[in-house]
Amino acid sequence: MILDIVVTKTNDGFTAEIPSLSGCESWAHDEDTVLSKILELAAFYLKTDAKKFKLDKSRKVKDHSVYKLVFYKSA
Repeated sequence: MILDIVVTKTNDGFTAEIPSLSGCESWAHDEDTVLSKILELAAFYLKTDAKKFKLDKSRKVKDHSVYKLVFYKSA
């Protein structure tokens, strides 16, 4: 399964969201922390172990970065 993570630089830090998971959003002062938080939240939403996640930076446009969250979720 592959999900997009959108990270946005704001005036006071960074926000991250996974648009395909309703309500899966996070905020932090730096990009590394917000990514760590959103991965932890995604693991909770998907009921899986965050250690199974692979993160790949897809693109960056101005204040927005898009990452691909890649993992295999067994039934």
